[in-house]
Amino acid sequence: MRALCHQRGFSLIELMIVVALIGILAAIAIPNFLSYQARAKQSEAKTNLVAIHTAEVAYFAEQNSYGDTFAKIGFAVAGSSPLYHYVLGSSTTGAALGGCTVPAADPVSAKGFTAFAVGNIDGDTTCDVWSINQDKTLKNVTNDVAS
Repeated sequence: MRALCHQRGFSLIELMIVVALIGILAAIAIPNFLSYQARAKQSEAKTNLVAIHTAEVAYFAEQNSYGDTFAKIGFAVAGSSPLYHYVLGSSTTGAALGGCTVPAADPVSAKGFTAFAVGNIDGDTTCDVWSINQDKTLKNVTNDVAS
């Protein structure tokens, strides 16, 4: 009974082992988490480009041509701090984000359109670029997550 009374807490070596194990687990988990977080941010671009496509299809049904501005098709970005900059023909949503260069969009015609989403979601020099066209072909032109 007396020997048990003198044992209190953990030794310094035991604590150092626990700290080292936590460090190893963090070194493995944090890069994976950042990658998943960046891919989740890409969902904004995909969702808004599909919304642009839907608005264009509705506009085409009424006007028999595609709209060349966001105002014509009734599209506006929701939220106060979007991660992406959107381009449709000569129409854009605000200034380019994160030092990204906005690609030259094809002119909107009666037969088709291409809309772009451009953003820098992880703060590096590569910009994430997505596109969608009249056939609802969603494409990741430049992937900021993979770089």
